[in-house]
Amino acid sequence: MAIIGNIIKGFIEARDTLSKERNPIEEQKKVLQELLEKAKETQFGQHYQFGAILNSENVAKAYAETVPYFDYNKISGEWWTRTLKGEPNVTWPGSPDFFALSSGTTGKKSKRIPVTEDMIASIKKAGIKQVYALSNFDMPADFFEKEIMMLGSSTDLRERQGHKEGEISGISASNIPFWFKKYYKPGEEIAKIDDWDERVLTIAKEAKNWDIGALSGIPSWMELMLKKVIEYHNLEHIHEIWPNLQVYTSGGVAFDPYEKSFNALLGRPIQIIDTYLASEGFMAFQSGPDTNAMKLITDNGIYFEFVPFKSEYINEDGSLVEDAPALTLDQVQRDEDYVLIISTVSGTWRYLIGDTIAFTDVENAEIKITGRTKFFLNTVGSQLSVNKLNDAVKHLEEELDIKIPEYTLCAKRFDDGFYHSWYLGSDRSVDSTKTAEILDSFLKQANKNYKVARSKALEGVKVAFVPQEVFAEWSGANKKKGGQVKMERVMGEEKFEEWEAFVAQEMEN
Repeated sequence: MAIIGNIIKGFIEARDTLSKERNPIEEQKKVLQELLEKAKETQFGQHYQFGAILNSENVAKAYAETVPYFDYNKISGEWWTRTLKGEPNVTWPGSPDFFALSSGTTGKKSKRIPVTEDMIASIKKAGIKQVYALSNFDMPADFFEKEIMMLGSSTDLRERQGHKEGEISGISASNIPFWFKKYYKPGEEIAKIDDWDERVLTIAKEAKNWDIGALSGIPSWMELMLKKVIEYHNLEHIHEIWPNLQVYTSGGVAFDPYEKSFNALLGRPIQIIDTYLASEGFMAFQSGPDTNAMKLITDNGIYFEFVPFKSEYINEDGSLVEDAPALTLDQVQRDEDYVLIISTVSGTWRYLIGDTIAFTDVENAEIKITGRTKFFLNTVGSQLSVNKLNDAVKHLEEELDIKIPEYTLCAKRFDDGFYHSWYLGSDRSVDSTKTAEILDSFLKQANKNYKVARSKALEGVKVAFVPQEVFAEWSGANKKKGGQVKMERVMGEEKFEEWEAFVAQEMEN
């Protein structure tokens, strides 16, 4: 009998029963008030007159009218460079102990995003909220006695000018509570291995010694780790070595493109739980099994605003035009795409995180991630967001009975005009012409703007198949293998040239 598991499960269920009803709109008003109050004496708070904003009749409206939008380059260039040089009280009181190196999806230079003590506390609090939500999934008692494989970036953080640097998954794992360490795998020693391939090989060697009940990490890298374990031990599927595996907590990107290839590695279905943990904070998690939407965490040091995701509000580089309207939680509508704007306890103000979301339930603040602002394909008026591209790839998987966990594309000019040039990552290829026809037909039916573009400047679709491993090697070549890495779903022409040259070289080797 799982005595400890029953105790833990009972505590979680009792705690969830006692939880009060949420009011996300009121929680967000309180969070904004607290953020402004705490930061009003910082350099940023004085510059933008937080004190005056707090005294206004409508704090949210005054805040939006006074403080401009910031993307990383703007807030880093104007403010965070001072923090990196050691100046205190720049955008948040004191000095941050950590900086998250955001691997991102564009460019080879890492972003450095401050992670304050308040943000560490916020991430821990969000993690506890997610654990409490497990009461909704009706997990068996013995699940709470199993180990959890957290596959992130290295926890061997680098010392730099009085602070430590690493990816957010590494920072989070290096700050796990003492009581959790007995459940945490691969353990502190293996987690510190910086080289991704060496770390995964070490995990494969040790896998037989662990009783894993849950997995946590980005789907693409989790798949590759599971494949390595299966290959190393000559298994049919992962449940042969981890028979008690019941849960996978996904995050960072939409799980849909990976669903078919991921499930092929399992001996039986497991519960998939989506989370939204970024370098800038832990923002949402799936709170029940009857939905794939995630609940925004509206009472935990992050204030959210939402800009309608329309082409007239988005610059070509993915940034926002200055006068793009921002909505608060009480103004949004269901099933509309929004650019997510956040302000946080790390001194991040009206910050364009780069993700687009849509609400599935406004009253309960439940969302799904629909894409990235920089992955918005509108070069020739096709107006395709990543969720539409994901839907098209899923349709291909069903029509052709293949697995396509990775892809990228570009609106590329050929001699006879613009085409959407797709690279599909799959270990089995089919006829490229047939695939292109299926893609083109699906997108015409699914998106009216694409259909219009096809009658004008867009000539059609071109498709090439490459092994899935090529996508991982591309990330490795850009010093982004493992961790929080997200593959570029849409590339500009210059980056796409680099990608095609890389693919050609890989296919020759």
